Parts: sequence; C-alpha cells; structure tokens
Amino acid sequence: MSHGSSPAAWTAVLICLAGITLAGVALVPDPNWVLFTIGVVITFLSGIIGRIMAAAGLGIDRSAPPSRDLHSTVPEDRA
Repeated sequence: MSHGSSPAAWTAVLICLAGITLAGVALVPDPNWVLFTIGVVITFLSGIIGRIMAAAGLGIDRSAPPSRDLHSTVPEDRA
C-alpha cells in the first residue's frame, strides 16, 4: 500500500514545512506579524500546490491495483 509518496506529496510537505518554519521563526523573540502571515499563507498554499501537481499527473495513481506487501513473510505463491 502506498502512503502517498509522490513528487506532489513531497513538494507539498516541504513547502508546508517551510511555511510553518517561517511562521514560527517570525514569532521569536518579538512577533513580526507580517512574516507570520506570509508563513501561514505559504502553509495553506502548499495544499493547493500539491493538488495541482497531483492533477498534473505527479501524484499517486489511485486506479492502479495495490502493490504487493513487502513486509509479508509468506511468499505470494504459497498464500
């Protein structure tokens, strides 16, 4: 089973982390509300960017059959 590991997912997560980091740094030691707001906007845009990338074909293929479980101890031909 895929856990969403795709270019779209990784890009969205990295952009989200950048936004959260910027927003967090903007609050220390004296709050800078402009930078905080920019960080929050970047964080929200990461979801939209991930959706756009997934729609462009860089997401996981949900119509494909599930992949074989790599953690299974029983060979597939003996199951």
